[in-house]
Amino acid sequence: MIDAHFHIWRQADLPWLSGPMQPRIFGPYEPIRRDYPIEEYLADAAAAGITGAVYVQANWAPARALDEVRFVAESAKRAGFPVGIVAYADMLAEDIRPQCEALAREPSVRGVRMQIHWHENPLYRFASGPDLARDPVLQRNVARLADHGWSFDLQVFAGQMAGAAELAAACPKVTFVLQHAGMLEDLSEAGIAEWRSGMMLLAKQPNVVSKLSGLGTFLRRNEPAHIAFIARETIAMFGAGRCLFGSNFPIEKLWTTYAELIAAHRAAVASLSEAEQAQIFAGAARQTYKLT
Repeated sequence: MIDAHFHIWRQADLPWLSGPMQPRIFGPYEPIRRDYPIEEYLADAAAAGITGAVYVQANWAPARALDEVRFVAESAKRAGFPVGIVAYADMLAEDIRPQCEALAREPSVRGVRMQIHWHENPLYRFASGPDLARDPVLQRNVARLADHGWSFDLQVFAGQMAGAAELAAACPKVTFVLQHAGMLEDLSEAGIAEWRSGMMLLAKQPNVVSKLSGLGTFLRRNEPAHIAFIARETIAMFGAGRCLFGSNFPIEKLWTTYAELIAAHRAAVASLSEAEQAQIFAGAARQTYKLT
């Protein structure tokens, strides 16, 4: 099994952990305002049979993106995990190539994430505006990730998905990894309909895959029925070969254990064939992040 989305960190390196408490979409986070080293992650995941994991950037200060990659790479040398890194780069820079060239010195870098999610609720807001996916500078820079064979981890809410689909269409040589299955936060009938409509637009883009991760973010609990609903809907639109499991640890550790989390995800896809389950829990991640 490959965990396609997890974090490790030192508290002193993350502004949102080491400074004043900053609002986050996953709610109060006092229990994880501390170091979370690779050894603790491996202990958390030990019972799940994890054979590989992909680290996704954890919002170090933007100017320290290389320091973050070096810290994660050093952890990998020590523990054998992670096997891939999704780094940060400023996709609104005039020219992303110098940043990419610096990141490429670490061979385990497999992709880039700059969070562009925006919401009317300020507590859920991260980006400066709702339409960054349509920004021509960002589109040009994302397209240049193809020069390194890297993916772009795409984080948007339902209302941004039309623009995100345009971004994917504008960058056909880049694989887009939709974070947390599109972050469904409005569970009203209208909210689910908007999410489903946006997800269908993204699923029509052959270079978009969806990550089944962080599904407890807005419930702030491990809810097997909710995970099964999101997984069923997402797999129906994208297919099992374009869906990949991620733990989002230690964020999910705020409300569950790794064993409980993986049990809920396994139950959610139990009706699928063994081959389809193998794609979700390993194959799609290997292909997307070019893992050996």
